[in-house]
Amino acid sequence: MNRMSNPDSPSGYEGSEQRPSRRAFLRGAGAAVLLPLATTLSCSGTGSRPPNIVFVFADDLGWRDVPFQGSDFMETPQLERLKREGMVFTNAYASMANCAPSRACMLSGTYSPRHAVYAVQSTKRGPADKMRLQPVPNRQELATEIVTFAEAMRDAGYRTGLFGKWHLGFQNGHKPTDQGFDEYFDSRHPNPNKKRDEPEDPKGVFSITNAACSFMEQHKERPFLAYISHHAIHTDLEARPESLRMFEAKPRGTQHSDPLYAACTYDLDAAVGILLDKLKELWLEGNTVVLFTSDNGGTQKSSQEPLRGSKGGYYEGGIREPMLVRWPGVVKAGSSCDVPVSNIDFYPTFLEIAGTKPPADRILDGESLSPLFRQEGALRREALFWHFPGYLDDPVIRPRDPIFRTRPVTVVRKGDWKLHLYHEEWQLDGGRAALATNRAVELYNLRDDIGERNDLALTHPEKREELVDEILAFWERTGATLPSEPNPEYRPDD
Repeated sequence: MNRMSNPDSPSGYEGSEQRPSRRAFLRGAGAAVLLPLATTLSCSGTGSRPPNIVFVFADDLGWRDVPFQGSDFMETPQLERLKREGMVFTNAYASMANCAPSRACMLSGTYSPRHAVYAVQSTKRGPADKMRLQPVPNRQELATEIVTFAEAMRDAGYRTGLFGKWHLGFQNGHKPTDQGFDEYFDSRHPNPNKKRDEPEDPKGVFSITNAACSFMEQHKERPFLAYISHHAIHTDLEARPESLRMFEAKPRGTQHSDPLYAACTYDLDAAVGILLDKLKELWLEGNTVVLFTSDNGGTQKSSQEPLRGSKGGYYEGGIREPMLVRWPGVVKAGSSCDVPVSNIDFYPTFLEIAGTKPPADRILDGESLSPLFRQEGALRREALFWHFPGYLDDPVIRPRDPIFRTRPVTVVRKGDWKLHLYHEEWQLDGGRAALATNRAVELYNLRDDIGERNDLALTHPEKREELVDEILAFWERTGATLPSEPNPEYRPDD
């Protein structure tokens, strides 16, 4: 494997150089929380204490799977309520294209090379004889020395709770309660995706939500962070019988037409409404930030057109997400934002909401979204990145590849431009010197071509070279491990 940084990592896992110890971080964060009272008040909405945070995280809900992003069959009245009362982000992204690595990036506030959680289970998924490179090995849990946003928020004085899917390990200090959550509940543990005969609690949406509501009521006198991490709408799909009957009787849409898929989404939406009503009942909605988004793109069961691709791939359909934020007194009701943002941004955003910040030596790749919430400024960064050095089987919708959802790839979005760099062609077919012929990169202008249909890599060489430089700098900056060894099992087609 190629290593784009100092190989003498003191912590024993990929991408860990420059990382302070957990104890050092918490000591620094404890000092950082002692900011002037005015700073804390400036971060709250209408209350006299730092705002509560209710963070709702859907599973496999695609960008196009909701009416506010264009679905003509789904119904999500509670999300429409959030849209009316808050801000919709039209260019929101997951940091990775499937469940566990997206959560690892989000909880750590860093890109995948820094924590090495790249996939669910293995980065070698699919026929080994069709893989040209040996993939980078995968971690299945966050290293214990990584300080999560839950730990940082707890140290800032928040009560923290996780309700639902964790998906980052339960052994040897990796449980949610080992990594910053004071309370943890999941009615679907330990078999979250196994279909169950629970008609009134499909995918556990209501039991998980009710546990979160109890947590909010119990801790209403102090700031809290409630992370509601749903299993819906991940397969197997489930729905209340009455919800399913409603969509079975409804005329089909031109893009979406699966009654069970729509009913599962509708029940997830209903659970969001329970949370919103509970905040109102507790007189907390005026001083609570509500954030809703999804962990990755929709599955092959749901077309994301005009976006290309689906879960597991790095075209827009696999990583672009629905996202809503409500923060009374700060976020303008009915507003929208088209700035590209990522779930790695939630960590620094939560800290700023709390009136604190990480110590200077803490590496966070995300950036606080507070200026966008307030419509008072722009983000400092120029580009977003995705790094997946492995293989996932089953092709996406409108695939590049007939076998894999993705092969090893690094992706950058900078402004309207997006470049995919594929490691097989880069490593084995001449690299940068042969870009005119080796198909190592694809280049798209998302402003004109959101569907990534028109590859401009050959017609816009200056932009291509600029974005290749961005990726090379990203590899160096994050210490990215690259799959560079040829796979001895590879057998090209006859």
